[in-house]
Amino acid sequence: MSRPSATKQRILDVARELFVQQGVQRTSLQEIAQRLGITKPALYYHFSSREELVRSIVQPILDEEEAFLARKEALDSVEPRALLEDYFDFHYRHRRDMVLMLGELTTLADLNLIDRVMGWRGRLTRLLYGPEPTLEQATRAAIAFGGLQDCTIQFADVPEDELRRAAVDGACAALGIEPRRRTRGRGRPA
Repeated sequence: MSRPSATKQRILDVARELFVQQGVQRTSLQEIAQRLGITKPALYYHFSSREELVRSIVQPILDEEEAFLARKEALDSVEPRALLEDYFDFHYRHRRDMVLMLGELTTLADLNLIDRVMGWRGRLTRLLYGPEPTLEQATRAAIAFGGLQDCTIQFADVPEDELRRAAVDGACAALGIEPRRRTRGRGRPA
């Protein structure tokens, strides 16, 4: 996917900000154009509709998540904690856009977001447990991955490293994986 022009990127940035603040349906293209100091026809030159704007914000994240999963699936084996950490990092990096996606599920239905997320969760579960996870394994994985994603949004004021440690430890607990012991000083357990 090519990188948007400077003007197109400015439009995306302002639209993202307004969509998160007000919601997609309550943000008009006229309002976006006014905030940018351009005319509505100039905005239409770059984006034909509000839905196209939303798609342009969300699609790169969906593509990146797909690539993330494909890279993990290409590995011979996956260390569960490393997978959880990488999944947390991905969602933390995109937490602002995740708020947009979660707040506008009806607007994003045409992207098949729910089906895609459920498909990704299934693939993540198979990475951990193999091709036929039990119901217990699948529910633990849903709690772990869904919880990690939720933590990146819910605890936005917590420093990233502290939140990462707590969220990944919680996801490990949901999966029945022993969390890493933190050390204090010269390798002594905390």
